[in-house]
Amino acid sequence: MLHESAEPASHFMTKEQLQAIPNLGCFCMCVTAGLLESSMRLKPHEAQSYRKKALWVSWISIVVTLILAVAAFTVSFMRHSASAFGFAFDATLDVLSSVIVLWRYSNAAAVHSAHREYIACVVLGIVFVLSSLCILGKAIHDLATRVPPEVDDFLFSVSIVSGLTCAVLAVAKFMLGRVLTSRALITDGFNSLVGAIMGFSILISAEVFKHHTDVWFLDGTIGVLIGLIILAYGVKLLKDMVPRVRQTRNYERFE
Repeated sequence: MLHESAEPASHFMTKEQLQAIPNLGCFCMCVTAGLLESSMRLKPHEAQSYRKKALWVSWISIVVTLILAVAAFTVSFMRHSASAFGFAFDATLDVLSSVIVLWRYSNAAAVHSAHREYIACVVLGIVFVLSSLCILGKAIHDLATRVPPEVDDFLFSVSIVSGLTCAVLAVAKFMLGRVLTSRALITDGFNSLVGAIMGFSILISAEVFKHHTDVWFLDGTIGVLIGLIILAYGVKLLKDMVPRVRQTRNYERFE
């Protein structure tokens, strides 16, 4: 029989007891470092629902941008357009970035995995840097050799379809990336946004050249600017994510 004056056992540790546990701070950091913010806001079924939506958007993006890349490469070589070449390369980059996002969310158990997220971002950063160098090389070559773009209905059609399609994909990726707190998805969305800008820039530079042939350099200049933007984003992504991969490397194990 228990004594009536006995104090009930506490379900909580005192401050002194917590401090007495060795490496508690390190333990807490290990637990939180491997999780994204979405893990604290989304219920399990909500997280899985958004994960599936991210996979669907990625598959749609791969199919659509692959078609656009082929069309843009065709326009680039037939019409000597640096902007079209830049868009074609950006569309190819969009395909690769969407494949990386597919890998990122292929594991249902790793929907909140920060380590998996950071690895995807590092790969995206590398792809961005390499692609930007190709875009810059093509645009600078066209400027140096004074290659003017040729204008026709096919060029207009590709630019309009590309701009509108990539804009829609960018919005969808940004929305999902915000909900899932996914830098990889947001980066993929940024790439689609760049694709939309480049798609419309083809239309703008071609229209300007049509009425003002002395502004032949606008197309190549836009290609250089886009290449520099992608390069800067890729470098920033690597600078931010490489240290985080190292920090979370020992905190998570995933398939």
